Amino acid sequence: MKKRIVLFSVFIVQFCLAQQSVINDSKIKDIESRIVLPAVPDFHTSVLRFGANPDGVTDCRQAFEKAMKACERRKGGTIVVPKGTYLLNGPIHFVSYVNLHLEKGAKLVFGNNPQDYPVVLTSWEGTMLYNYSPLIYGINLQDVSITGQGVIDGEGHGVWASWKPKEQPGKSLSREMNHNQQPVTARVFGEGYFLRPQLIQFLNSKNILIEGVTLEDSPFWTLHLLKSESITIRGLKYNAHNKNNDGIDIEHSKNVLIEDIDFDNADDNIAIKAGRDDDGRNSNMPSENIIVRNCRFKGLHAMVIGSEMSAGVKNVFVYNSEASGSLKRGVYLKTNSDRGGFINNVYVENIKFKDVEDAIYMTSNYHGEGSGLHPSKISNIHLSKLSFNEASNAAIVIEGYPDFKVENVYLNEIFVKKAKNGITLTNTTNINFNEIVIGEKQGVPSAVK
Repeated sequence: MKKRIVLFSVFIVQFCLAQQSVINDSKIKDIESRIVLPAVPDFHTSVLRFGANPDGVTDCRQAFEKAMKACERRKGGTIVVPKGTYLLNGPIHFVSYVNLHLEKGAKLVFGNNPQDYPVVLTSWEGTMLYNYSPLIYGINLQDVSITGQGVIDGEGHGVWASWKPKEQPGKSLSREMNHNQQPVTARVFGEGYFLRPQLIQFLNSKNILIEGVTLEDSPFWTLHLLKSESITIRGLKYNAHNKNNDGIDIEHSKNVLIEDIDFDNADDNIAIKAGRDDDGRNSNMPSENIIVRNCRFKGLHAMVIGSEMSAGVKNVFVYNSEASGSLKRGVYLKTNSDRGGFINNVYVENIKFKDVEDAIYMTSNYHGEGSGLHPSKISNIHLSKLSFNEASNAAIVIEGYPDFKVENVYLNEIFVKKAKNGITLTNTTNINFNEIVIGEKQGVPSAVK
């Protein structure tokens, strides 16, 4: 028997009446109804039964492989990881209908010898290819979960971190293959290319739950959901401070709930993506129907869409959250004229930020890149009840592309106590403001002297 795991040069400025909440409860409920928690059989087993030794020295990879195979034979089950430190010299590859449950005090520490990680189908910054396996990986699965109160440590600060200065040739080749539309089977990387693997990735999978665990020291992106659907991510904690340590990357995926996350990572807290350039435009797989709520942001950028979003991003709802520490940007929508695609129907409400470099930044000219052949369309963006302390650069920047203006943006109750620059709008149309205060709020004008 299976059980559910519960666990802005041309612009128009319009002033509008006070708005109600931009978050539509019925839309939220509709998305929630599409998300199914994984069903896992009642079978339980411990990795200790398969020879795992939690001394932090003994290689336990084979024990985890054997436990996965045992669950596969039983058509699924829960693999319990008791208290202790488990060294894994190589990846964990999931099978369907399995819950990997880390008890309090349990810690998985992954070895950093690249030769222990076989080449698998994955993606790297929006390009599909074959590369080193993510440390925890699943493909073509359903009903999978990682739960508990334990820690997953990618040991990314050593060998993997040393690859960052060496990655440019491999990265450039992957993008060239993307633009030339070479078959994915010909895009084989791995040894000699220095493209770091993700900590956790599920690909082409559905009914996924990641809950409760702490994610540390990832080699690259931390949690990557790729071409997947029906995803629940909640109660996670982060301690990931290497280069490109995004917290959660949602790519080509739909029907996603992210809630109650404590972020503390070196890059985007949440990045919603949908493939790079030709790969994304040809995929017909937008990222859509995504809920983010009740989160604590801390890192580089809090909420990001892009820059790899060539298949499009739509129907994103972010609300009832707060940030601690200083962020580079609070709400950041980024694309360029090589991407194509769209960002549409984004709703962000009721978030308290502290200090930032830029409070709100929407750009179709990310890094000044792009040939001009594939501009993106940004439209129908609703931001309401957002507060910031100091913006060391800009409060609000919205820049479109001359032939693809950013349009239909609604800004309501945006408060920035101090900012070096106020508002810059370029190549936009129908930008709507209500209750916007940048600096000290002004009331009765001063008397004539």
